[in-house]
Amino acid sequence: QGRLVESGGGLVQPGGSQRTSCAASGITFSSYNMGWNRKAPGKQRELVAHMTSGGSTSYADSVKGRFAISRDNAKNTVYLHMHSQKPEDTAVYYCHAQLPRLTYWGQGTQVTVSS
Repeated sequence: QGRLVESGGGLVQPGGSQRTSCAASGITFSSYNMGWNRKAPGKQRELVAHMTSGGSTSYADSVKGRFAISRDNAKNTVYLHMHSQKPEDTAVYYCHAQLPRLTYWGQGTQVTVSS
C-alpha cells in the first residue's frame, strides 16, 4: 500500500537550482532508507543520492558538492536539492523508499538543464 508521489523538476538554465520532492504515504516513513536515482537518455540508471533512516548520506561523484538529499519525517517527504546544475544533470529523477525486503519507487519527474 506504500505510495511515493514526486513533484518539482522542470526546466532551468545551467548554473540554476531546483528542488524535487517525494511524498510518501502508506509506510512508516522514518523506518525507510530513502534515495534518488536518475535516468538520462542513452545512459544507465544512476544512484544520485541516498539517506539512511539514521540520517547518513552518500552521493554519486558526479553530483558531490552540488546536490543534497534531505528528509522531513514529520511530512513523510524526501527532497533532492540541486545547485549549480549542468546540462548533464538532465534526466528523469526517481525516488525510492527501501527496507531490507521491500522497496517502493516513485513515478519519476523530469529535470532539464538547458540554455
